[in-house]
Amino acid sequence: MSILLVTSSPRGAASHSTRVATDLAQKLVAADPSNSLVVRDLVAKPLPHIDPDYATGIYTPAEARTPRQAEVVGVSDAVLDELFAADTVILATGFINFNISSTLKSWVDHVARSGKTFAYGEGGPKGLVKGKKVYIVLASGGIYSQGAAVQMDHAVPYLRSVLGFLGMTDIEVIRVEGVGMGADAVTAALAKATAKVDAIAAATTGQVAIAA
Repeated sequence: MSILLVTSSPRGAASHSTRVATDLAQKLVAADPSNSLVVRDLVAKPLPHIDPDYATGIYTPAEARTPRQAEVVGVSDAVLDELFAADTVILATGFINFNISSTLKSWVDHVARSGKTFAYGEGGPKGLVKGKKVYIVLASGGIYSQGAAVQMDHAVPYLRSVLGFLGMTDIEVIRVEGVGMGADAVTAALAKATAKVDAIAAATTGQVAIAA
């Protein structure tokens, strides 16, 4: 199994989403020695926001692209190669202004490409990224999975929608929520998220044992 871990928090080592997502990735790798891991750190190496060269370059034949178009499309192609090569995708983000980080949004913009990850036909749009398991690790200061604040969560609905549009519908969410409510809340949130990570890893290990 090839695992792609995409992290996007600007908080570095203090990031709860990066910590939990990395823990999940490492435990999935440990479940089977043949598993591999690719990490894309969108903070250490942010993707460029889409610009006119990208917007025109993706529709221009490779041999006719300007040097700048070739450069930005090449970045997008590399991100696409990582996505298509992965069996499991782990996306980690903080909850920033009720949505995902801007760095992760740039990743979405680079992988959502007509003719590559989706296409339009007589039956309407069709996602072309199939057969992948996706884990979304979302850290938030408040509680948005239930209660009055649910309507303010634009992160998970957005990711489910856009990933589903691209063909990725097998999505599981791991929340690290309430981390802005004090030390005890942080401890409880991490314990809950870690328990879910351990359950996922245990189930994966069980599947490997059965297959063997």
